[in-house]
Amino acid sequence: MKQATLFSFSLFLLFSATTFAISPAPAAAPKAPAKPPPTPKATAPSPKPLVPTLPQSPNSPDSVPDDITRILKKAKMFSVLIRLLKTTEIMNNINSQLITAKSGGITILAPDDSAFSNLKAGFLNSLNEGQKIELVQFHILPEFVSSSNFDSLSNPVQTVAGKDPARLPLNVNALGNSVNISTGVVNATVLGVVYSDNKLGIYHVDKVLLPLDFFVTNKAPALAPTTLAKAPKSAKDNSSEDDQEGTNQHQNKSGAVSVVSIGRTTLMLLGIALVAVATMGLISNMELIHLAAAFSIFFAKHC
Repeated sequence: MKQATLFSFSLFLLFSATTFAISPAPAAAPKAPAKPPPTPKATAPSPKPLVPTLPQSPNSPDSVPDDITRILKKAKMFSVLIRLLKTTEIMNNINSQLITAKSGGITILAPDDSAFSNLKAGFLNSLNEGQKIELVQFHILPEFVSSSNFDSLSNPVQTVAGKDPARLPLNVNALGNSVNISTGVVNATVLGVVYSDNKLGIYHVDKVLLPLDFFVTNKAPALAPTTLAKAPKSAKDNSSEDDQEGTNQHQNKSGAVSVVSIGRTTLMLLGIALVAVATMGLISNMELIHLAAAFSIFFAKHC
């Protein structure tokens, strides 16, 4: 009996072990899907330059920012501007400012040689030294303007020559891909970029920017004459004046005749009185002669 019970228990243990071995293990929980990598934010495209870069422009990394002469010479079209920058000694000032300036910068609006040749013959030679300096300074802005920021300038734009709307107006209008500059005398167009970095910008313009005060003189208005010119006299006025003059002449003549007549009458009466006095023996003949001579002289002087 005990052996049967032990055999049955053994069979039960064997059956249980077999059952657990055959039963499949429970399925693992599904893994959470992996998160997709974050998409990079789209960067705003850099503003498109309003002014195209010239084919012959020096490359910015290969150019020294303070060597303006070499930049302009490499462009091979700014010999007159180079000469003016040197003779006015503004070239040295610009180079010094670019070396020492920690912020800001400079923008040069550079007319080419053909722009200077289109000026009136002898115009540059007619300018004095002060005017030549002002002309060059009028082409320089005391700040760096990138080719895409011309539309951010406030008019009138200040130049190194000054900011006087009455004397030195400089207005920049950027529309689409075109940049136009007006000075009140000429209208110029920016043709391209000669050189640009974060401190110096040189832009090619097709005309010389002439300051307005070269052609406007503040003359005081002429004073009105203090006396008015006499109007021509009419024939009637001339006739009346002639009649008046004739009347005056007649009156003067009549007056003269009257004076003469009165003088003669007086002399005659005096003569009669003297004769009467002499006849009465009151004076001598000699005294009578002296009195008569004295009356004659008096009459000759006053009548």
